[in-house]
Amino acid sequence: MPDSPSAPPPAPVRRVVLDAAGRAPVLPAAREAFLAALDEGWADPRRLHTEGRRARALLDGAREAVAALVGARTEEVDWAPSHTAALHTAVLTVARGRRRVGGSVVVPEVERMAVLDAAAAAGAVAGAVAGVPDGGRVTVPVGTDGRVDLAALDEAVRRPGVALAAVQHANGEVGSLQPVAEAHAAARAAGVPLLVDAGSSFGHVPVGPEWDVLAIDPGDVGALPGATVLVTRTGVRRSPVLAAGALDDDRWFPGGVSVPAALAAAVALQAAAARLRTGPDPRAALVDRVRARVAAEVPEVDVVGPATGRLPHVLTFSCLYVDGEAVVTALDRAGFAVASGSACTSATEQPSHVLAAMGALTGGNVRLSLPVGTSAADVERFCDVLPGVVVALRREAGLADL
Repeated sequence: MPDSPSAPPPAPVRRVVLDAAGRAPVLPAAREAFLAALDEGWADPRRLHTEGRRARALLDGAREAVAALVGARTEEVDWAPSHTAALHTAVLTVARGRRRVGGSVVVPEVERMAVLDAAAAAGAVAGAVAGVPDGGRVTVPVGTDGRVDLAALDEAVRRPGVALAAVQHANGEVGSLQPVAEAHAAARAAGVPLLVDAGSSFGHVPVGPEWDVLAIDPGDVGALPGATVLVTRTGVRRSPVLAAGALDDDRWFPGGVSVPAALAAAVALQAAAARLRTGPDPRAALVDRVRARVAAEVPEVDVVGPATGRLPHVLTFSCLYVDGEAVVTALDRAGFAVASGSACTSATEQPSHVLAAMGALTGGNVRLSLPVGTSAADVERFCDVLPGVVVALRREAGLADL
């Protein structure tokens, strides 16, 4: 007998990426810059031969472009291999550079773990100096909206022994914009430099000049991995943590970074800054739509973070009685890439320290960060699918009557 016709394979699920935090889809212009630099900038920029000088010229040109974007001098811009490395180095080298003042670092509770961990280690790295208070992390509370308590910050930076204060420009998990200008004024009045982490905000909202040390993550706006930015105003004292670093051409990040990655990073940052100048970000309306539909259509849900004064593309909500990783997995099967947990600890499946600091629900957490170009149709389809996913997971857990 002839074989019976087999059923056609199921159509593949169309993927929708709603998780672009720190690793946005690569911009075509950044990819082109990277590939072009592979031909022209492959050599070690520390070499004196023609190929090395060509690579150095590309690296210096990328540094000049970034300096122009942030209103800094070219010599104030350093390339780091990752955003985490930039933050670690900023905290530890400033603490060591100002060790005669002290080794304490003032940080809001919702900072990235890279900053919190480095702040905790700052006292030991700075080293003991006779007559100087012991160092370490000094944490400052935040409100239910995730914004730092300015009165507490002002009090903390005035304590003896403070080498540095750090405030993120915006929280990449719940979207809250921080009062950076006010924080900078408080730190300046106390004679303390301010590190501003703009890794989640540069290219999404304007970043002003109220900073002494600035960290930017080009990967968040479509660059390739391998090169991020740390800018230090002239006059901020820094000292290498490792003595060996002083012997390298780049004493802050010994070994340097990939020249093609740095060129691609500069191109991505330029594109993001240009896009920001074109007007309101259409993703803000999409996030508002998700906020409204999730609150209305998913029972027992907590939409976290302020409705205004936030990043245009970030949203977090927590669903009671379900596991956040289970929601992420179920949505992934349905074609949606989302995240759960803290933006900087999700790989460890630890509860979000950001939500805990805000007094928000930490279980059943889902975090969205919409890439540029996300369509209204994709957002509506996500909102259509989400309630059924949560209902099914609750039913599996024996909770069917919510």
